Amino acid sequence: MIRLAPLLLLVLTSSSQAYIGLCCGKCGGNMPMNIPGGGVPETHEFRVKISPVVMHMEGLVDDTNKVAVSDVLGMPVMMGTPTGKYMAAPESMDMSMQNVMLGYSFTDDFFAGLMLMHSSKSMDMRFNSMMQAVTGQQGFTMKSNGLTDSMLMTKYRLFTDDPLIPRKQVSLLMSLSLPTGSIDERNNRHPVMMRRNELLPYGMQLGSGTFDPTVGLLYQASSSPYWWGANLSYTTRLYDNKRDYRLGNELKLDLYGMYQLRQDFLVQLQLNTLDRGKIRGEAGESVSGFSGHITKNDPDSPFMTPLWETDYYGKQQLSVTVGFQWQPTSLQIIDFSISKPVYTRTSGLQLKDDYRLMLTWYIEMPTKKSRRYKKSSSPSSLGF
Repeated sequence: MIRLAPLLLLVLTSSSQAYIGLCCGKCGGNMPMNIPGGGVPETHEFRVKISPVVMHMEGLVDDTNKVAVSDVLGMPVMMGTPTGKYMAAPESMDMSMQNVMLGYSFTDDFFAGLMLMHSSKSMDMRFNSMMQAVTGQQGFTMKSNGLTDSMLMTKYRLFTDDPLIPRKQVSLLMSLSLPTGSIDERNNRHPVMMRRNELLPYGMQLGSGTFDPTVGLLYQASSSPYWWGANLSYTTRLYDNKRDYRLGNELKLDLYGMYQLRQDFLVQLQLNTLDRGKIRGEAGESVSGFSGHITKNDPDSPFMTPLWETDYYGKQQLSVTVGFQWQPTSLQIIDFSISKPVYTRTSGLQLKDDYRLMLTWYIEMPTKKSRRYKKSSSPSSLGF
């Protein structure tokens, strides 16, 4: 806590909060770890966030209605006429991600960072009766894993009532998603050999295949021991990727409140909203000697699953997130949160989000230019 002494002194000798929270005073004291852009790091300091994430999806939903998997399985085409049934349908999905972010605050108001992500996806599929007879299996599991899209992020503070220990601040967030994630993942676990070289559906790919900009407006306020804020962001897809489609645009609004129970521990509550558009375009692929876009009504098409219906990827969702933050030592925070949807409305048949768990190890690293830097001979010192 020695490195925080100058800031604590400022607090104690002012009429502001009784204490500044777990994070640096310039961050606003406390900030959410699961929402991009939280806080403004102390000037000339590095920020590192390491965040494993686990997500689970289970059960089909159409609009706001639950749908049984057995109700959508059947013969897709009868006598040349679509039936609205599928040869295979998803039952559940598990995804784990490992996120690492490194950022640096260049001035009192300007911050930039880079986030790298790795993802592993696993989706259980059930066959219709014909495919069960052909394969001798009830279904199979699709899997993909690897580096996902990376993100460059900048944040500029537009307003603050105090440059060192703000009680109110407004910031502009801008980021660019880089297409480092693959959109060429193959269905290599399919029990039918001839299907194993086909593309996995959109949701099982690892990236968007496009450079995607995001712009956001962030508000943060506090009256110790309370902290609250609102983050509004919009991500747009400007063009089609090499497979002739683009993912849907996304609008997010996150509202959060925090209460600090003691000097090193707080609890938090969030409302997270998402409005995601449908996929535009359609993936091109070559199957059984045919090159081009696959016709969904072709009985030989591998796309006889709702996962290839581009209109089925739009969604509006409201989730509640609860969690805590603990400061085990100066300049470090451990954050845990769990999110659960309370309202979901989809544009078509989709797997429903069940829960999302996130654990974050947050580290502040003062450089010699930082106000908080203090030379130490201790090997555990994070200052350099």
